[in-house]
Amino acid sequence: MDITLAHSPDADDAFMFYALAAGRVDTGPFRIRHVLGDIQSLNEAAREGCHEVTAVSFHAYADARVRERYALLSVGASVGDGYGPIVVSRRPLPPEGLAGATVLVPGTLTTAYLALRLFRRDVTTRTVPFDRIPEAVAAGAAEAGLLIHEGQLTYGDLRLHPVVDLGAWWRDRTGGPLPLGGNAVRRDLGRERAARIAAALGASVRYALAHRDEALDHALRHGRGLDRARGDRFVGMYVNDWTLDLGDRGRSAVQRLFDEGSDAGLLADRVTAEFW
Repeated sequence: MDITLAHSPDADDAFMFYALAAGRVDTGPFRIRHVLGDIQSLNEAAREGCHEVTAVSFHAYADARVRERYALLSVGASVGDGYGPIVVSRRPLPPEGLAGATVLVPGTLTTAYLALRLFRRDVTTRTVPFDRIPEAVAAGAAEAGLLIHEGQLTYGDLRLHPVVDLGAWWRDRTGGPLPLGGNAVRRDLGRERAARIAAALGASVRYALAHRDEALDHALRHGRGLDRARGDRFVGMYVNDWTLDLGDRGRSAVQRLFDEGSDAGLLADRVTAEFW
């Protein structure tokens, strides 16, 4: 059976799915075809149910159209455990200095965007492709930018200044990690197939963690300027024990994110995190 697996071309996804792409793990009856796209594009495609398995921002999963078509998997998640998307500025700026500021964001369906809105409601946002935000802020296109992916580690190369790390803020607020994105399986596949797909994804993550140098060599082809040390650090931030299995604590953190978003009026309705 042919299965499309949609994910970003970023180093962390490339690392966790390396074994699947390289044929290092058994996928059983499934022939997996990888489809690459930036996370905002994948979130939008999930509204239409375009792929059997897809990476999705947890914020996007709160959209009723996505929930109608997909269930979440506990394997393959990216979680900020005391760190996460970071707001940066051209000049030193305290967090309260964001009041009324324009912040460039990587997409309104990203969890980073939801976290920013939970942090401050009084910012103006403008969507820019995530990989262009650091240069745009450095050029003065806006007062600040919201960085995801490797930009969280490389913004200093452009002499940008950190304003707030939303993962650290979230831990101070809730005592838990900030769940950013996960994998979702289309409901029409059924629970039995979903379980077998989840097993294959888990095997790929375990292979990468057990063969780190091999998988990192592959991931750095998608590192957008990351050297090996920073590439290894970035992969370690978002491919780890949380990725193997969110567990009860991780699933509770996803629910807490939905509850906070609903309570703040940032989600259209109350959302229950449904995991298969």
